[in-house]
Amino acid sequence: MDAVRVALLREVLAGTHWPAAARRFAGVLRSSVVPRGGGLLLVGTAEYEPWHLAAHLVDEAAWSGRPELTPTLVRHDTRPGAPPHLAVGLDRLHGVRRGETLLLVAPASPGGALLERVHDARRGGATVLALDGGDADVRGLAHEHLSVCPERDEVDLDTEQHLVSAAAGENGLPVARGSRHFRDRVSRLVDQLTSPPPERW
Repeated sequence: MDAVRVALLREVLAGTHWPAAARRFAGVLRSSVVPRGGGLLLVGTAEYEPWHLAAHLVDEAAWSGRPELTPTLVRHDTRPGAPPHLAVGLDRLHGVRRGETLLLVAPASPGGALLERVHDARRGGATVLALDGGDADVRGLAHEHLSVCPERDEVDLDTEQHLVSAAAGENGLPVARGSRHFRDRVSRLVDQLTSPPPERW
């Protein structure tokens, strides 16, 4: 999804908490990988592989100049002869070390075997983040999570992944588009003046 579509999506969702929630989660993601120089692992469930999020994070890493946002996609099913970026299997989670970040995308319960690997990664010192469908076990393992339940919420998990990946590559506050009322412009100016200076790494 390109920047124009993300901006339109944010406009549509402007009356909800989702754009802000995505930015908050993306900020946690950035702060967990940037100081350590990378080490972002991205894993889904056996039924749901987040290759689309992986592609968006690769793009955002290039556009924003933050190579540490480039994830390693950890797959449940790897094939012999697959290219390197598609050849990392679940065994990679056994080698997770302190300073790495593990981002789990789980629309539904990921099952006990994957949860056990995620638990081992956390115990090994990894920061665990989760984009999930409301599973209590996933939330219990994650240092930070963002839950989306399509039956209850205005968005689905795919939409929220677009918002999170776009926000992860932002270097500052988003640029306002279109006409704004005077109060909105003043409020935005106040936000800019009171926000901390951009991180420099």
